[in-house]
Amino acid sequence: QVQLVESGGGLVQSGGSLRLSCAFSGRSFSRYTMGWFRQAPGKEREFVASISGSGGRTLYTDSVKGRFTISRDNAKNTVYLQMNSLIFEDTAVYYCALTSEVLPFTASTYYSYWGQGTQVTVSL
Repeated sequence: QVQLVESGGGLVQSGGSLRLSCAFSGRSFSRYTMGWFRQAPGKEREFVASISGSGGRTLYTDSVKGRFTISRDNAKNTVYLQMNSLIFEDTAVYYCALTSEVLPFTASTYYSYWGQGTQVTVSL
């Protein structure tokens, strides 16, 4: 049974940083591509970043390039999202998700397991 649990969200001032973690429970974590998505109030869920099973390939949405970094530690069954230079528009619930696709993917429909989400709030 696969389970994903996010942590690390909170309230931060504009320009600040947060690191989100997503702990995986199950088997063969390194086989799975992992992704981060977010959903702001009144908006659809959107892709943020994705990383291949080995960590060798990553993909980002344009609005976070240069500010966010996705990484993983397969020994700890954990994927991270380091968020720097946060802005108000980054405010959202952040979800991690898992796909059996080999390469990083942006489409949420390819992700089969999701965490419960963690709130990130960036104040002006």
